[in-house]
Amino acid sequence: MILPAVFTRLPLAHRGLHDRALPENTLAAIEAAVDAGYGIEIDVQPAAGSVPMVFHDYDLTRLAGDEGFIADMEADDLEAVGLNNTDHGIPTLAAALRVVDGRAPLLIEMKDQDGRLGDQIGELHRHVIDALQAYDGPVAVMSFNPHMVSAFHAEAPQIPCGLTTCGFAEDNWPMLDEETRDRMAALTDFDQSGAVFISHDKGDLDNPRVDALKAQGVPVLCWTVRSEAEESAAREIAENITFEGYRPQIPE
Repeated sequence: MILPAVFTRLPLAHRGLHDRALPENTLAAIEAAVDAGYGIEIDVQPAAGSVPMVFHDYDLTRLAGDEGFIADMEADDLEAVGLNNTDHGIPTLAAALRVVDGRAPLLIEMKDQDGRLGDQIGELHRHVIDALQAYDGPVAVMSFNPHMVSAFHAEAPQIPCGLTTCGFAEDNWPMLDEETRDRMAALTDFDQSGAVFISHDKGDLDNPRVDALKAQGVPVLCWTVRSEAEESAAREIAENITFEGYRPQIPE
């Protein structure tokens, strides 16, 4: 399985084409990205019962001023949450798939459920696979956790999957020990994970392992680009960008 070419052609709107009025990862932000002609990157977290919800954080603090944890709440209650004091709630992955409906490439990041990028990954990947069974359109999945990527690939080898990667600086990853940070930064889990692409931090694209993977023909995407200047620098190495805060040009 290879990553479809459209994932390296169309810029990917980070959590949809969002702003204050259209909160990230909502159906409205996803629809806005489709309407603008971009690809889409979204996150998924499990609600109670492992129902995949399109949401980045583990709790509601940042976007809803509530300390409730996503994993403890029912899907219906999360759909009714007003994000950023709007009427836009947290959608299920199934609802997001119905909105996209194959009209744009969709990159789904499964959020780590172990806490330390270990092997306690839960059931989220299986529920994502179930949601994608009947989906007809360009779709790929990824995760920072190589165990989750490996498990997904083992059960759904027909769907391209990749690793979300970075330099794993201690300040950003204090829950990881030095050995794990070094291993993850060197992308040593790539080959055995079943990944066919990476989405790498734009600030670490000079990582020698990124260069080596690119030389092997592995597609290199990057995150998260916020200006034309950042895009220009990133595209010296990366084949495509995940972006927010501005609107990159769409190739002819």
